[in-house]
Amino acid sequence: MAPTGWLGLTSLGTVHTAISLVAVVAGLLALFRYKEITMRTGLGRLFVWTTVLTCLTGFGIFQHGGFGKPHALGVITLLALAVGALAGRGVLFGKWARYVEAIAFSASFLFHWIPAFTETLTRLPLGAPLLPNADAPELKAITGVLLVLYLIGVGLQIRRLRGGAGTINPAPARASS
Repeated sequence: MAPTGWLGLTSLGTVHTAISLVAVVAGLLALFRYKEITMRTGLGRLFVWTTVLTCLTGFGIFQHGGFGKPHALGVITLLALAVGALAGRGVLFGKWARYVEAIAFSASFLFHWIPAFTETLTRLPLGAPLLPNADAPELKAITGVLLVLYLIGVGLQIRRLRGGAGTINPAPARASS
């Protein structure tokens, strides 16, 4: 697909970006409101499903010629979401389930930011982007900062979960008719 115009994105790229922005906002709101991303909240569910859609639409974007690092990150993100969802349902991991859920969903949130910075800094401003390509050393430094922020965030979530304060209770079971 050839770029269409809006920030040099294809139609699919525009849809992909819009969906990813919804996911990022939902993730931010969930983290600020509930101190975690979990499928037990509407914001958490919105984050997870829009992240799934972001990954799926991303698989159709081949800006650099074929399956590449962004596509691999999409696969890893889907795996992290699956692990987080299974942990959140108590299907796996026993007493560690809540911790695994926090780590996995936070990782998927982190994974949004890597292409966000990469695409923004290698595209904008139009015609004279701030960075020449995805291999720019500045992006490696940004990724390092994002990793540190992720580790701090996960550490805070684990500390909070250990204390049991402010944890979200699972949604009540639906009554069958």
